[in-house]
Amino acid sequence: MPAIHRAILAVLVLALATPADAQLLIPIPLRKAKPQEIGPPKDATPYEAEVWPFPAPDPKAWWDDKWPKAGEEADPFGGRRVRRGERLPTIDNGVDASTYRLWGLMPLQWQLLRGDEMIFEVWTRPTGSVRQTVTRVSVRGDERVFVQGRAGLACCEAGIGRRLGFDRELPAGSADRFRSLRDHWVWKSPRDVRVAEAGAAEAVCVEGVAYDLTLLTAKGARTVRRACDLAEVGEGAEVLEAVIGASLGQDPRYDLVFRGGADFSAARTAYRQLIESGGQLKPDAQSRFRPPGQEPAPQPEVEAATPAPGR
Repeated sequence: MPAIHRAILAVLVLALATPADAQLLIPIPLRKAKPQEIGPPKDATPYEAEVWPFPAPDPKAWWDDKWPKAGEEADPFGGRRVRRGERLPTIDNGVDASTYRLWGLMPLQWQLLRGDEMIFEVWTRPTGSVRQTVTRVSVRGDERVFVQGRAGLACCEAGIGRRLGFDRELPAGSADRFRSLRDHWVWKSPRDVRVAEAGAAEAVCVEGVAYDLTLLTAKGARTVRRACDLAEVGEGAEVLEAVIGASLGQDPRYDLVFRGGADFSAARTAYRQLIESGGQLKPDAQSRFRPPGQEPAPQPEVEAATPAPGR
């Protein structure tokens, strides 16, 4: 059979063949699927890789576009201008303005209060842990009260590790409780004290929690430090219960730092027993008064010792 006839016959067979027959007649080579690439392209810049798979925004928009502003809960006294004759307060709690900003708080040095407005602030610094907290309660002239809480690991990084925080407004009527604490006797006590029991040597603080309490009013600021000894802490128990109690229930991670809640009844009892037994809180002759900006350097957290075998 001539070659041309064989070619015509092959075309006719293919034309009349069923799809199944065609598959038998013409084998189809299998193609391997190309592996799918996951992640940014290899030539992507770090800026593009960070936002992948979304397109990288215009870098200029970072500076020019408007960002949402925090509510007044984050800065209850914000937006005020210094009037003639007014001055910003001088804070002597040893915390620099840059330290406040590290914790995400408006510095106390920048707060402009008027009339009977006030701010209560409590720093907690345990000796055996680096879980520090900052709690601030602001009472405005319009009777609105705000609480701000910050907690984190204050060692040993350039920032505050695992920092968390919240800014909330307290229910109406909360101002009365804090106004009654404005004239509390703890604000008239020495800045640093030592427990002096009748007929006994003065106690030496080794382990516990240090509380730095600050009251800021339009007339100025007052800071006291109560550390370790229950009787010391008990003198400011009412202030601690009010300020720390207002911050609990806002964030369970924050509440975990205060396992006992805002219960300072044991410290209150220790202070009352000290006074009734003829003891007193004497000014600490070795007080390490810290001028503004001289906050103590954080120390590493104390690790628990490994128990001996069989114990």
